[in-house]
Amino acid sequence: MPAVRDLRVLLRLTNFRRLLAVRLLSQGADGVYQVALATYVVFSPERQASPAAIASAMAVLLLPYSLVGPFAGVLLDRWRRRQVLLYGNLLRALLAAGTALLILASVPDWVFYASALSVTAVNRFVLAGLSASLPRVVDGDRLVVANSLSPTAGTLAATAGGGLAFLVRLVAAGSDSAVVLLGAALYLASALASLRMGRDLLGPDPHATVPRIGAALASTARGLWSGLRHLSERRPAARALAAMALARFCYGALTVMVLILSRYAWTSGEAEGLALLGLAVAVSGAGFFAAAVATPWATARWGVDGWMALCAGAAAVLEPALGLPFAPATTMIAAFVLGFTTQGIKISTDTVVQRTVDDTYRGRIFALYDMLFNVAFVAAAGVASLLLPPDGRAPLLVLLVAGLYTLCAVALARRRHA
Repeated sequence: MPAVRDLRVLLRLTNFRRLLAVRLLSQGADGVYQVALATYVVFSPERQASPAAIASAMAVLLLPYSLVGPFAGVLLDRWRRRQVLLYGNLLRALLAAGTALLILASVPDWVFYASALSVTAVNRFVLAGLSASLPRVVDGDRLVVANSLSPTAGTLAATAGGGLAFLVRLVAAGSDSAVVLLGAALYLASALASLRMGRDLLGPDPHATVPRIGAALASTARGLWSGLRHLSERRPAARALAAMALARFCYGALTVMVLILSRYAWTSGEAEGLALLGLAVAVSGAGFFAAAVATPWATARWGVDGWMALCAGAAAVLEPALGLPFAPATTMIAAFVLGFTTQGIKISTDTVVQRTVDDTYRGRIFALYDMLFNVAFVAAAGVASLLLPPDGRAPLLVLLVAGLYTLCAVALARRRHA
């Protein structure tokens, strides 16, 4: 396979291997930490999880990416990136250990969420530092391949970390703090792995002239605004981003519904509910992988707009057909469809934005893309918290999602035939 061959070539580069090791450990820790928080909020026996509590947890996990992300680069251009990876992961290890202690102490919810928020806020700097460092360890001819494979490997590491957290939680019931400490240990391992690279290897260039921080922050805000104006002139990119936001909203709403179903409707025991949730996550992840394999072929056959319309149309039909029985078996199939269609639309959106946005605006548009991606998910959790009953069986929410997918499919199909 070409991807395997490309990865073998990249792995011959010593500093790429070292940077990739930092990424895998760091994002593996993210997967552990995020699943630990989710299972603590939803499945702890002493807590009566509600859709509102889940929405709050998702806001804590995702909003820092949206609020801090566009401005992280301003500081990354002033700090040695190797030091960002080192101290960022050390700080997260310390903060995650503090979260574990807070779980043991049964503190008020706002204290727990403040601790979790601090960990996820630092995460934005680490991920941006990993991306910004890549050109320093890979030559220009291989950079596109590295940009494709490295984040994909990180996503797989986060998925594996989440699976490990589920496994630990199932084996040792009531071990939320132990799972969080496992995440802290992986953050520490990532920090230590960064020491294998020189302080100055990852940049930035110490002789480069950078603007004063106030001017840089103001420039970033102006840049986002100019990116929005540019996006208004690039209708295909704007339409693709709107489709992605709708798909992400639907994904978020159904994710919250499955969380509540796993907790209250399908089982009477914590362990069985956690196992079903873990299975749903794994099946959805399989859908993501299948979409990554199918999308290049499908877009070549039907075009990007056509493939996005097919994904949205399939979800509009299959999600209510499989989801409305609210049975575990059909819901697992719906989770695969949801993962497949969501990722198919996202990959297509990435392609449209890369093709239609001017290179000088691309970074700003992707910063806006990142914000929209996470805000849509959090908004979906908020809406779901209003529509979900205590047991999670919400026909109105499923029909709302089907309606949004239908709207998306019709708009994309009309665009394709325009």
